[in-house]
Amino acid sequence: MDKLLERFFRYVRIETQSDGDVASCPSTAGQFNLAQQLKSEMEELGLSDISLDEHCYLMARLPSNVSVDIPAIGFIAHMDTAPDASGLNVKPQIVENYQGGDIALGIGDEVLSPIQYPDLNKLHGHNIITTDGTTLLGADNKAGVAEIMTAIAYLVAHPEIKHGDICIGFTPDEEIGRGANLFDVEKFNAQWAYTIDGGPVGELEFENFNATSADVVCYGTNVHPGTAKGKMVNSMNIAAQFQLMMPSNETPEATEGYEGFYHLKSMKPSVAKTELGYIIRDFSREGQEQRKAFMQQKVDELNLQLEKGRVELVLTDSYFNMREMVEPYPHIIELAKAAMIECDVQPEIKPIRGGTDGARLSFKGLPCPNIFTGGYNFHGIHEFITVEGMEKAVNVIIKLVEKTTEKYS
Repeated sequence: MDKLLERFFRYVRIETQSDGDVASCPSTAGQFNLAQQLKSEMEELGLSDISLDEHCYLMARLPSNVSVDIPAIGFIAHMDTAPDASGLNVKPQIVENYQGGDIALGIGDEVLSPIQYPDLNKLHGHNIITTDGTTLLGADNKAGVAEIMTAIAYLVAHPEIKHGDICIGFTPDEEIGRGANLFDVEKFNAQWAYTIDGGPVGELEFENFNATSADVVCYGTNVHPGTAKGKMVNSMNIAAQFQLMMPSNETPEATEGYEGFYHLKSMKPSVAKTELGYIIRDFSREGQEQRKAFMQQKVDELNLQLEKGRVELVLTDSYFNMREMVEPYPHIIELAKAAMIECDVQPEIKPIRGGTDGARLSFKGLPCPNIFTGGYNFHGIHEFITVEGMEKAVNVIIKLVEKTTEKYS
């Protein structure tokens, strides 16, 4: 474990923020910097089949050290960080033996408060790693990367722990929904895998939202405002009308658990054309189809009301609920639960109110539930993670390897 924090701090200081406006893969060059670092570390560990392709997918294998046929299992994390907050010049800080109250982030006025984030009340006595209040931390998902690398290094150093082939995969551009696009499942060659990309200790997830992007484009007419009477059609007014037609009680801030939502996440306004970027989420396929039909209905209704101008809707499915692809293999979940319990971690099976590479990979033939990293408040400057949570994640990975070997020996 002495190398765990060293790895994590080294990784978060490499800027790897992905960019959804760039079509290439990876979307940013910085992701290659981390991938090259990890490739070198894999080589130092003596791993086999190390490959880094032109799209920044990094894979390697720790070969089996037993003569019996143990299923090859995989561990996957993504190297990019979210576009929601800067990932440049990350300066992590450790608050040792946290005893409650606000945590000052850096030297500014920004604080991490248990009033706003009550999870802190459960972490008294823990060592908490935070940002300095100017960037995100990057625990999503560099904590997962560090935890996998630390677990693999431990297994290399302790050959008395018997295991089959262990496959490692690090992906680019997960935060912009593309992490599994070019992932070569056949090359990876695992029978099943786990993404190490969850939140607080104990999280074990094998169901996620069905996801659709909904682009609403409102068209108007722009003329000089001095001569606009009877001619101008302000598309921003049309966009405002449309947003008011959406249910205010079905948004991210008003829902939890298995409740779906509509989320207006972006807007590009002008008089002549305004683009509204929505995401639609629901745990059931039927519910998702109903939500898509509802948006189309509202577009049609608004077009009928408008004397001038028009509205268009483009729906694009992003990923689906992996539950239907994982449930046929209950042993995958049972092994993870057993590993957690033996590591003194209480499994908390809950739905992912989002998505992971594992959701897409499950539909590509690689069943892939998600396991905790120990982190909180991803995608913003209030992101934090506990040292103890990261250590437990490492222990669970190692124990999963042991439990799989026990089951199939």
